[in-house]
Amino acid sequence: MLPAVSVSGLTKSYGRLTALSDVSLTIRDGEVLGLIGPNGAGKTTLFECLAGVLPYDAGTVAFDGAALPPRARASRIFYVPDGIAPWPAQSVRWALDFAIGFFGGRADRRAEVIERLALTPFLSSPIGTLSKGQRKRAVLAIGMLTPHPVLMIDEPFDGLDLRQTREVGAALRDHAADHRTLFLSIHQISDAARVCDRFVLLSGGRVRGEGTIDELRGIANPNSGNPDNPLNSSDLEAIVLARM
Repeated sequence: MLPAVSVSGLTKSYGRLTALSDVSLTIRDGEVLGLIGPNGAGKTTLFECLAGVLPYDAGTVAFDGAALPPRARASRIFYVPDGIAPWPAQSVRWALDFAIGFFGGRADRRAEVIERLALTPFLSSPIGTLSKGQRKRAVLAIGMLTPHPVLMIDEPFDGLDLRQTREVGAALRDHAADHRTLFLSIHQISDAARVCDRFVLLSGGRVRGEGTIDELRGIANPNSGNPDNPLNSSDLEAIVLARM
């Protein structure tokens, strides 16, 4: 697969604190790429920089080989942050219809997305009154109905139970199969393993590895005390078992 997005040398600092250091990675067209790493690794910062929400100090972000500034990325990437409640006074139904109308989204997919994410019982509920898991499914639906080639989601399974996580994971896999590229930041490695084709390992603001499970075997560190590599042999075993 050809790269849909190429990131090279991305660096972001807050004063003396370097949140991202020389980050380079590739998002391939039509894949589900997982961003994994410990808390504080810089995952959300990376997503915000790629989406153009946060300025960065150095580096390039290219689409199909052409570097694009943050404003130009608005038509290529749709970013779903974690822990948000957009339009809290409006109903879920209103939010979905607004997203389709404003972004020129897939009205023909509306009924399917509602069914796959089990939104029917609370379509009329204001978003601000939803539980954490219900709100998560609602914002995922908004993202899935947008037309942007790349859908980037921070913690897509946060607030979901095990059954809901598996159902939403299956819905995201099917969504990617319909000519959509997904980049997912996932805290739990086992969840990422069920959904993603490849992985980017981020720790301390640096990329420590990128590739499939077989490729990651080559960089797995049996010494879990090494802070330079977040993937130890136990982590790798969890990924392999989850994919079986």
